Amino acid sequence: MMSLLRRFIKRDVLHDITALQLPKLDVTDKTIWLSPQDIGIGLGAESVLKSIKGAELRVLELKRECMQGLCNIIRKVQDKSPLKYLTVRQMVCLDPSVMYREPERCRNHMKGLVQRFLQDKQLTDTSAGDVILQQFDSLLSLESRSEDFLSFLPMQKRLDIFLSSAMEPYPELWAFCKKLLILSHGQATVERGFSINKEVESDNFEEDTVVTRRLVCDYIIQHGGVTKVPLSKPLLESVARARTRYRTHLETKRKDRETKDLALKRKEAEDCLQELRVKRRRIQEVSEGLVRDADRLADEAEGKAESKMADLITRSNILRKGYKEKLAELALLDKEIAAKSAEHRH
Repeated sequence: MMSLLRRFIKRDVLHDITALQLPKLDVTDKTIWLSPQDIGIGLGAESVLKSIKGAELRVLELKRECMQGLCNIIRKVQDKSPLKYLTVRQMVCLDPSVMYREPERCRNHMKGLVQRFLQDKQLTDTSAGDVILQQFDSLLSLESRSEDFLSFLPMQKRLDIFLSSAMEPYPELWAFCKKLLILSHGQATVERGFSINKEVESDNFEEDTVVTRRLVCDYIIQHGGVTKVPLSKPLLESVARARTRYRTHLETKRKDRETKDLALKRKEAEDCLQELRVKRRRIQEVSEGLVRDADRLADEAEGKAESKMADLITRSNILRKGYKEKLAELALLDKEIAAKSAEHRH
């Protein structure tokens, strides 16, 4: 999050920001954004843009879109960020480098984690919590481990393997840490299994077929076998009408399918219309920014020397030309939106 924020948020806003404040930072506030010229889009992208001559307007528009894209990414990350939870922030005590630099902070965090587990009845014995804290304190106080903690590199060794070797003399502490390390594991594997089962069932048997076959089997078992099922008059009449009911069933499914296809087409038309409206709003914002910048440059040109005035007027005219191009593009979009709206209503 910090890496992305530094690309388009002012430095003074990010100075000394805490993990708790990160998910609450209002990145939609454009007053804390950098100017489009200062946005960090990477050295490779910058070198490519510099090699393009006479495309200042396109470059400016691209950078504005990049800033909005970064804002959307950060908002999504904030929405899903586990940093909102105190337990996650306290788990920084499992970072070997933090253990080395801030042992007292790690002790407090570990104490908070143990207390939370006791409150949630994930630890039923309070004495076990005391043992865990004692063993963790011993681990932090062990001088021979200091260099190991300081030199730990996640790219070279997995954290669980490193902690397993470090906590080998402390079985209760390691058992507790294993519970902490699996908190981030979701149920993706289990959910994937359900999805596979669902696909297999829909590809082989539909639900009605499975239920019907089960009813037939139960009825046969109830009468003691296939040869002992009574061939009653209602049963024979039902068999005689089976083909008609099957055709009716197929016709019903066909109509349902047509209804779903129509709803899908309607949804696609709505999505297309929404994309056009978003595009129009974005172009409108760019055009307004162009005319504001053009007016600002024209105002700056007043009272300047001739060469400076000519340069500012030239830049202002370029921006106004871009503004007119955007207006023409907006007119075309308006026509397309009107046509799509009429088509959607039809």
